[in-house]
Amino acid sequence: MDDCTKDITQLVNLQGLENSEAAAELLPVIYDELRRIAGSYLRDRSPGHTLQPTALVHEAYVRLANNEKLRVTDRDHFFAIAAKSMRHVLADHARAKGRLKRGGGQDRVTLSGLASDLGEADFDAADIDAALHELAELNERHATIVELRFFAGFTIEQVATYLNVSKRTVDDDWSFARAWLRKRLALDAA
Repeated sequence: MDDCTKDITQLVNLQGLENSEAAAELLPVIYDELRRIAGSYLRDRSPGHTLQPTALVHEAYVRLANNEKLRVTDRDHFFAIAAKSMRHVLADHARAKGRLKRGGGQDRVTLSGLASDLGEADFDAADIDAALHELAELNERHATIVELRFFAGFTIEQVATYLNVSKRTVDDDWSFARAWLRKRLALDAA
């Protein structure tokens, strides 16, 4: 276990994120990676989107810090949990704005890795969140692979290591999950 992994695991599990001393130690270690993940969530947002990467990182971090049951096994596990927390922040943000389901100026995101069959279609964060919840009900690993690949920016190799499966399994599951999401999101767009 490298020093960064050890630090993250110890600070989160032993001291907890709610401990201000632990948080002060942990944040510099993880902040750049959290900003990168937030940037990947927000990169294709419409220009009028009000949530910025810094705010997304801070809101997700606060949610993680308030989760007394949070336990991480390693660095990748922590960032996978953080990516999921960011997705939930974005979905909650979209729902809180109370916009109409279609065309009400919603915060939209283009899923360039998923939208090839849909042209340059874009979707609101709540649609994506709902689709990923449905996918998780069908197959949790498929939903986890989407979160790790698309939102956290993990490579196939990193996902395979994290999930303790072969690269071939991740490739197959990633292909299936993308096709399933394209179809599911196309139904929403129709």
